[in-house]
Amino acid sequence: MNLTMFVMNFVSWILILFIALRIYREQEIKPKIWKMALVIFIGLFSFSINLPYMDQQIKVAILPLGVWILFARYNKRNEGTGWSRYRKYAWLGFLANYIFLLSALLSPLIQSSIYPNDKLSTYISDISEASILKTHPSANEKMLDAESFQSEIPKMDKKKISSDAWYYDSMENVETQAQADERFAYQITGVKARMGSGVHPVIYVEEDGRGILIITPQEQFYFRSKASFLKEGK
Repeated sequence: MNLTMFVMNFVSWILILFIALRIYREQEIKPKIWKMALVIFIGLFSFSINLPYMDQQIKVAILPLGVWILFARYNKRNEGTGWSRYRKYAWLGFLANYIFLLSALLSPLIQSSIYPNDKLSTYISDISEASILKTHPSANEKMLDAESFQSEIPKMDKKKISSDAWYYDSMENVETQAQADERFAYQITGVKARMGSGVHPVIYVEEDGRGILIITPQEQFYFRSKASFLKEGK
């Protein structure tokens, strides 16, 4: 679960509820609670556009479709007093789109400050059930040295990914791609990311046991340690 997004959405709903209660208390003729909630919900409907923002899509409300629907409904039934009673709640529903937009804009910034992507500990927090799998026939039998790996995690530095250089290194002195050695010939399974980060990475280990390649749906990250955390397997 992405804890940052959950908290921001929760705070957004609390703010919407606070505004709704304030409107409710100021009204002389109180509307029914269930109708008030329904009007706010319908007011959320809007014509929106999606824009890219920090590896995600954010929705920007443009036209208040829900407000128009509610206005047409009350106008059709000649319920002018009804519209005046619920008008602020309808517009609150449309305003809620911008409250959620602000939440979506702030969430990645807060997320990156709490769970920095340049720290391996964000992606690997618990290794109590970690194990190594071979992903390529060229790999030797290796085991994870859990003690060494645990000590190296906080010390590993993020490095630049050199895809082209890695490819040419693997193809050097071989005639076909099938004969090439795989640079990341092992995969670590059973590890847990930092609680609340909401990330579910695929983690590969370099053949020398010193490099970690983190793959997420959005990005890839490469970390190097000074010492190997693999040992000869049985």
